[in-house]
Amino acid sequence: MDKALYIAMTGARASLQAQATVSHNLANADTAGFKAVLANTEAFPVRGAGYPSRVAALHVDQGFNSSLGAMRVTGNALDVSLHADRWLAVQSPDGGEAYTRAGNLSLTPNGQLVTAGGHPLLDEGGNPMVLPPHQALEIGQDGTVSIVPLGEGADTMAVLGRLKVVEARPEQLTRGQDGLMRNTSPQQALLQAPGTVMTTGAVEESNVDAAGALVQMIQIQRQFEMQVKVIKTGDENARTSNSLLRLGG
Repeated sequence: MDKALYIAMTGARASLQAQATVSHNLANADTAGFKAVLANTEAFPVRGAGYPSRVAALHVDQGFNSSLGAMRVTGNALDVSLHADRWLAVQSPDGGEAYTRAGNLSLTPNGQLVTAGGHPLLDEGGNPMVLPPHQALEIGQDGTVSIVPLGEGADTMAVLGRLKVVEARPEQLTRGQDGLMRNTSPQQALLQAPGTVMTTGAVEESNVDAAGALVQMIQIQRQFEMQVKVIKTGDENARTSNSLLRLGG
């Protein structure tokens, strides 16, 4: 069988993987703080006996687009928009520490401060942030959480603690399968960011370019169709050659 079949197959497989990446980005075009996943295709020489004339296509993960999304003012006391290179520390499903820029926060019935995905936010000490019953809540631009407690005569703000907001450059983070970011060098802990780290009453929108992603989907689909056509042509050529050989024999 013509080796071109296998080379075209690797290209078709890479196109399907790229299409899945673009589809994932489009599905999160309205997700607060979402960073578009980047992917690319690299040439991978097929080595073996003889001259390595065959080059396969290999789909590679290139991290995420670190550009800031548009800031949308909501006026909601639980909405925060993080400054550049600032990340909210949350508790991941495995109990470890992970990071996100999704600032549309909420309170659970038991007073736990969580992200829209249900991940508990951590305080400076690395513990989940839990709020007692209160009649008013305020998150400061430095991440401090203050409340007006319930009860008669309670009219002053009480500071409960400070959200853990770390400073991290894109190369210091890697995206997990759950969409949360992790420290690429766990032995070097990410430190609390000083000073003003966020804007309150606003959220950062996704940085996915929906129109560009749709165009990319069309391009990938056309590439896939071309690769499938190469596979069909190679298969037809192989069948024709086999038929000629049998007739000649």
